[in-house]
Amino acid sequence: MNYLLTISRPFQRHSALLIKRFTSTCGNESKDVLVLKQKIGAVATIGINRPAKRNCVNYATADQLVQAFEEFDQDESVCAIVLHGIGGNFCAGYDLQELSTANTSILPDKRGPMGPSRILTKKPLIAAISGYAVAGGFELALLCDMRVMEDTAVMGVFCRRFGVPLIDGGTVRLPALVGFSRAMDLILTGRPIKAKEALEWGLVNRVVSCGTALGQAVNLADSLKRFPQECLQADRRSAYYATYSATSLEDALKYEFDNGVPILEKESVHGARKFVEGAGHHGKFQLQEIPESCNTKNSN
Repeated sequence: MNYLLTISRPFQRHSALLIKRFTSTCGNESKDVLVLKQKIGAVATIGINRPAKRNCVNYATADQLVQAFEEFDQDESVCAIVLHGIGGNFCAGYDLQELSTANTSILPDKRGPMGPSRILTKKPLIAAISGYAVAGGFELALLCDMRVMEDTAVMGVFCRRFGVPLIDGGTVRLPALVGFSRAMDLILTGRPIKAKEALEWGLVNRVVSCGTALGQAVNLADSLKRFPQECLQADRRSAYYATYSATSLEDALKYEFDNGVPILEKESVHGARKFVEGAGHHGKFQLQEIPESCNTKNSN
């Protein structure tokens, strides 16, 4: 999948490690629509659709999530993706009923148990958090670039109570987002964290009224289409590299430079000319026409 970047190369290796593969219910649900996909202009939405289970993810749902991520990441008309849950909850983690009757098998090396947790998309990814975003659902929220959280929502490592480890990026991304000490508070205690505290920590980017997270997240995602897209994506890649992959400050700075220089000719010269012509003065953000690839009509 050359259009997707894996965050950590060791995940690519075939491992002899045996873990639980969750097969008890995926046969019954394999044909169900467990993930709802929609395009709203330049924004794609991906909705986990198991509301009766508070959107717990099982094996089949994880597969459908990966398929949705791959589809929208290839779609040149999509500028950003919003991940959300159907029916009032973001995601309450992995389906413990399925886990409780699991058979032993080899962990799939192309995805995490929750699905797309080892994938870095080309497009910005925003979480619209309502209800519970806990355990593996918390890890899916951490996967996103930004998080829009309703004021009644709750996040946390609730799997602490049942001996289910964080194996979808939680121990990697949480310390990077909020620092080691605060990450340990949540990881070790499993306590809930509500919207106000999450915003104070920088764990979420916006707190919104109950019932509005999806709409607010879509509006936020849609606002990104007005910027030159190759520059936006290049800076995003550089930030990820510096946070998770760089071996030193020197390495991070070199990657940033090498990654950014090609953009100068593609977009920067044109942008500089627009500024000279009078666009964007006094901090105005409406600088340019919407990129053609991001200027589409609503579709399902």
